[in-house]
Amino acid sequence: MPMAATATAGTMPLPAAQAEEKMDTKRLIAFFAMVFGMFMSILDIQIVSASLAEIQAGLSAGSDEVAWVQTAYLIAEVIMIPLSGTLARIVSTRVLFSVSAAGFTIASALAATATNIDQMIVYRVLQGFIGGGMIPSVFAAAFTIFPPSKRNIVSPIIGLVATLAPTIGPTVGGYLSHAFSWHWLFLVNIIPGIIVTIVTWNFIDFDKPELSLFKKFDWWGLLSMAVFLGALEYVLEEGNKNDWFSDQYIFIGAVASAIGALVFFYRAFKVDFPIVDLRAFSNRNFAFGSLFSFVMGIGLYGLTYIYPLYLGRIRGYDSLMIGETMFVSGLAMFCTAPIAGKLSTKLDPRVMMAIGFASFAAGTWLMSSLTADWDFYELLLPQILRGFGLMMCMVPINNVALGTLSPARIRGASGLFNLTRNLGGAVGLAAINTILTQRQEEHYARLQEHVQWGNPEAMDQLNNMIAKYNSHGLDGATIAIQKLSGIVTQQAMVMSFIDVFLILTGLFGALVFCAFLIKKPQPVPTGAGGGGH
Repeated sequence: MPMAATATAGTMPLPAAQAEEKMDTKRLIAFFAMVFGMFMSILDIQIVSASLAEIQAGLSAGSDEVAWVQTAYLIAEVIMIPLSGTLARIVSTRVLFSVSAAGFTIASALAATATNIDQMIVYRVLQGFIGGGMIPSVFAAAFTIFPPSKRNIVSPIIGLVATLAPTIGPTVGGYLSHAFSWHWLFLVNIIPGIIVTIVTWNFIDFDKPELSLFKKFDWWGLLSMAVFLGALEYVLEEGNKNDWFSDQYIFIGAVASAIGALVFFYRAFKVDFPIVDLRAFSNRNFAFGSLFSFVMGIGLYGLTYIYPLYLGRIRGYDSLMIGETMFVSGLAMFCTAPIAGKLSTKLDPRVMMAIGFASFAAGTWLMSSLTADWDFYELLLPQILRGFGLMMCMVPINNVALGTLSPARIRGASGLFNLTRNLGGAVGLAAINTILTQRQEEHYARLQEHVQWGNPEAMDQLNNMIAKYNSHGLDGATIAIQKLSGIVTQQAMVMSFIDVFLILTGLFGALVFCAFLIKKPQPVPTGAGGGGH
């Protein structure tokens, strides 16, 4: 069913397209308000990551409990993102987005008032679920209200926000919790949230509600999707900490996710009005774009996790110092966005993707020379390459995935497309954590074999340390053995980081070649919007 904005979806002959070059100011204001709403929603995934210790202390929570401040948000958001396309059709983009913005603002205010960990988790679930409705709507709006001639401006904006928000999340969170208190991680959303709610309610006019579809709403499909995605996210987030399937709850979660998936996919293909329209995957470019988005999620969220982990555990940085070091990637993205926009009109998108993947792989390859002494300047070039690579990839991936779909299909497809990025992040984090744990144990065992009585270098080091601590009137032998064990543990950890960087290098290096497996995207044909197969 075409949206009201079909006429502007870039499907006109050239003279009409030129007449359409002047964008409606009202729609531009609405679009930028939507972009800001999306920025807040994505930022809140990572804004707490650098400040979990402060939240834990403030709420008197255990270390295993406080991790749920992030996990609860992710699980709720991952359920809402694919659902948002269907809701937008029923109630209209205007109602969905403005209600989501208002709900997100209220849930943020509630999270700031939480007095215990249980309250915080409930409020974060609300925040993630309601906020998730804002993300796909922006992608759908960008590809339905703007003509293709404007995509070189619009696509970098949404690409920048989708990648910059999680990257600078730890920076913003670290600064707020240091300068004020952890409550400001949530209070900071209130004024912008109110503005976004008012602007979007008054200015969005892209489509009309189809309330009659509510009668056909697939409640079983919704329930099965919630169980499938929610349980999957839980298993991926908690699996490594709890030793995977040896833990009863992880096993139950995996079984629930599998059953939910079977019911969800069955209903998606059998009911008249499925909760998620999976037919978008029949478009080859959309399917490949979603695959690339999945892998970009691994790179985006994986490195946003692993850099702070190295800086915190090995270098002993606090949240503010980690944020300041991580800011380089965000700055590189910001500077690359206009370049990526320009190149998207001149270069084959497959070439752009290949350049982006190669840049990302080069950054992780440099990180494979990591030592325990690496600091801001050693991390500078890898982070610049990462930021540049992310932006060079995101713009063509967005265009390839969504640029050839008809306006009627974009609303549902944009939810699926965004879901792949989040699932990629979840799978990537689970894999990275598992690899780090297992490889650290292996490296520790190997290093331990060399640090023993038969190794003269190890004995010299140990004797020097014993003499040094004895001279200060301390128990030199005990302290020296503890210190030596600490050095071995640290080196094992650094070597496990190197293993992860080498795996990521191989993954993104392979994608350079995969980029050329997709067909060169054709311009949307004149008429009612391309099917784009």
